[in-house]
Amino acid sequence: MNDKSPLDCKQNYKTLLCEKTAKLKQLFSNVTIPEISVFESPEIHFRMRAEFRIWHTGDELNYVMFKKGEKRTPVNIYEFPNASITISQVMSPLLEAIKEHETLSHKLFEIDFLSTTTGKLLVSLIYHKQLDADWEVAANELQAKFGFALVGRARKQKIVLEQDFVIEEMLVDNCLYHYQQVENSFTQPNAYICQKMLSWAAEHTINSKGDLLELYCGNGNFTLPLSKNFDNVLATEVSKTSVKSANYNIALNKINNVKVVRLSSEELTQALNKTREFRRLAEINLENYQFSAVFVDPPRSGLDNETLQFISQFNTIIYISCNPSSLIENIQKLDQHAIERIALFDQFPFTDHIECGVILKSIKSNE
Repeated sequence: MNDKSPLDCKQNYKTLLCEKTAKLKQLFSNVTIPEISVFESPEIHFRMRAEFRIWHTGDELNYVMFKKGEKRTPVNIYEFPNASITISQVMSPLLEAIKEHETLSHKLFEIDFLSTTTGKLLVSLIYHKQLDADWEVAANELQAKFGFALVGRARKQKIVLEQDFVIEEMLVDNCLYHYQQVENSFTQPNAYICQKMLSWAAEHTINSKGDLLELYCGNGNFTLPLSKNFDNVLATEVSKTSVKSANYNIALNKINNVKVVRLSSEELTQALNKTREFRRLAEINLENYQFSAVFVDPPRSGLDNETLQFISQFNTIIYISCNPSSLIENIQKLDQHAIERIALFDQFPFTDHIECGVILKSIKSNE
């Protein structure tokens, strides 16, 4: 957590973004790259989700965060301008309402918020106690009062009063996509930058020929808009919850050229290399696909060597990275590809975090 809020730093945003851009250029100093496309974030109200610990002092409750390296020193949060307007407006009155009800406040450990750009909100109340019928009655009253969806969680317990997801909307290339985003599952926190990421990836794959292979597809975030640019898409994801959401979103958006399978990147590589068979692929004939491009959005650690060797066979690699250090390490091993496009997406303003994307093309295909 920064000592200064985004409101304090507002005048410095351009400077800080320039520093990130310079850092990214430095990381790629030994690699030939085109000009970096830089996508700015709104300076406030850009986070669609936020999680706060709740600190009890007598009868008082406060939202708190902890400074880096000082986990036992809570800092009270009275306002959080990074959060969406929807979250910002409900934080204070929600906590006041919870304080008034012993059943809701007792052993409340954390409050998580998940909002959308259209004003929808899901709130998760997390406890160090088991939730009973009295809690459910009080929680229903709270949900009715504020008009948001409410979920209660405790150890090995989850109570969903109405629904445990929100529906987000993203406009990409004049097409409106709808996304189910599930509580306690990964979603892109900055919806405004997410929309720019989707548009960038879609713009630079337009009129692609053949099929797309996607690794780490999550809830289908990139899958939906990219499906317009390819004949077929085979997408993989290891999380059961995300696979379920991806299939829900494919159906919700009436897309019929995408298949999602629950496999890790390592497992898919083994399947495509025919070194191992999987029951989860029983209804999918891999021989029917003519892959011309691969899309990867891996965790911070980047891609393992086996997956890198596998994707090196593709003419086009679209790589979204939340860690440019592991990205550059991976790219240096893809020495038969050149960077055609590179972009910086300021997903987390006022932090050192850099999200970036590259499109690599096979050197042989350009000869």
